[in-house]
Amino acid sequence: MIQEIVKRLDPLPPKSKFIIFGGGFSGQRIASLGRHLGTKVLCSRRKENSKGADFIFNTDKEVPNEIFDGATHVLSCIPPLLSGEDPVLHKLKTQLLNSKNIKWVGYLSTTGVYGDTNGEWVNENTFPNPQQERSIRRFSCEKQWLDTKLPVQILRLPGIYGPGRSVFESLLAGTTKMIDKPGQVFSRVHVDDIAGAILFLINLYSQGKNPSVVNIADNLPTNNLEVIAFAAKIAKKSLPSNVPFEIAKETMSPMALSFWQENRKVDNKLLCKTLGYSLIYPNFKSGLKNCFSKLKMK
Repeated sequence: MIQEIVKRLDPLPPKSKFIIFGGGFSGQRIASLGRHLGTKVLCSRRKENSKGADFIFNTDKEVPNEIFDGATHVLSCIPPLLSGEDPVLHKLKTQLLNSKNIKWVGYLSTTGVYGDTNGEWVNENTFPNPQQERSIRRFSCEKQWLDTKLPVQILRLPGIYGPGRSVFESLLAGTTKMIDKPGQVFSRVHVDDIAGAILFLINLYSQGKNPSVVNIADNLPTNNLEVIAFAAKIAKKSLPSNVPFEIAKETMSPMALSFWQENRKVDNKLLCKTLGYSLIYPNFKSGLKNCFSKLKMK
């Protein structure tokens, strides 16, 4: 329950106004948590009448200047353009630079900017080495945001999951594939911890604890087979046979294949040890139990 997350966090300063560009899975959860903490939050969507659309932002539509009136915190969750340009800065850089009250700007990036490390750990001091086109574009956008000299914090995320977006969806639909690639691990983070960490970091930033880059990940990178097996045990579902990666890759989409071509473990010590954020779901087991509890409530 979001009330449990609220209990762990301090509210933002009085009269804060939080603008979120991109009201997808993560953006909506962050907006909801901000509102529960008593903050005025405006969240964008691409189309009129979309769920959670406080205003519309896309490359074809101008954003009214009054959206920025009194804005104190801004977060972009929007992917780069194919050109590598950041869509928010492309359209709204002048308005952002002219906004006098902004105390914090966050940009949701990806741990994909670290590239492949053959399963070794990466942290915020690891030199980025993006190899996938989408990660190269993300790293370009990181630099664009930092170059504005606004009070920017880059938030790098691994695989995101949560209720309605976890291994249970494919497991219950009977479409799960048990792909076996020895040594392969993935880092992940529950959407509630993305929201919780961001509201936590905003308050720390105002106290002068303001690293320019923070990884938001759980404590336990692991292979997909272990995750799926744990979910199946909870849901009391049988599993298909394992398929060696070398066979499975023959029928993978280019996007799916690209995920399996990189292998790294994401270190969260800066967030959790140095800065002091306490994870709500420190590993996939606690996170999947939460996801399953939401399935049973339907």
